[in-house]
Amino acid sequence: MSASEKYAQPDRRPAVVTGASSGIGAETARALAAAGLPVALGARRVGRVEEIAAAIRADGGEAVAHPLDVTSDDSVAEFAAKVTADLGEVEVVVSNAGVTHPGATVDVTTEDFADQIDVNLLGSHRLLRAFAPGMIERRRGDLVFLSSDVAVRPRPFMGAYAASKWGLEGMVNALRMELEGTGVRASLVRPGPTHSDIGNEWPAELGGFVLEQWVRWGLARHPHFLEARALADAITTVVTAARGVHISTVDVDPEAPIETLVEEAR
Repeated sequence: MSASEKYAQPDRRPAVVTGASSGIGAETARALAAAGLPVALGARRVGRVEEIAAAIRADGGEAVAHPLDVTSDDSVAEFAAKVTADLGEVEVVVSNAGVTHPGATVDVTTEDFADQIDVNLLGSHRLLRAFAPGMIERRRGDLVFLSSDVAVRPRPFMGAYAASKWGLEGMVNALRMELEGTGVRASLVRPGPTHSDIGNEWPAELGGFVLEQWVRWGLARHPHFLEARALADAITTVVTAARGVHISTVDVDPEAPIETLVEEAR
């Protein structure tokens, strides 16, 4: 078998996107479909993912939608079975479902702290358990995990979220070593501040206070936020890279506003 044959991608690469009812997940589903991948959208807001899947189909793409709660073993298993029946063996998984509830670490209840860990870290592990064994058996596949810039620059009043993303990166970095030589690529994409539904439910007063603390600690040096499509494009680049190429970690940050240089009066 030649090297090109060994590393050939199949013509059909079904992809799963979780947390696909809005924001980065919805835009990623659209971007992957536009790149020619059949996509399965999963989220708890079933009506919303069904609408997005219908819009993708109307644009000529192939898409299905199913309910998914990444905190439930049974839900993940049922979702995986339905997706495989609909689209065939899954070649790409984008683990995007996430949640964050702001608050001082000493005030956040242990239950709330654990809920964020469950969605952001354990939910990714449940997806890994559901889809990675088949990829390893076929000797190919892409696993993309949405991390956050808090994994390298923790932000105040987001302690549980930071802990979940630090844990996620630890898991994925160990996973990469375990997957080496299997043909399965595990990648991290780290969004910086991004316009999305995460944070929209925060009370305005609390959200303003948290942003002030980011500024205080030098974590919000300018006001620009990313659009979700920027992350979708980055994820698409990662999973469509030629085989033999592993884009392992991508940081996507909002560019600062262009400064107008004013020459001093002479």
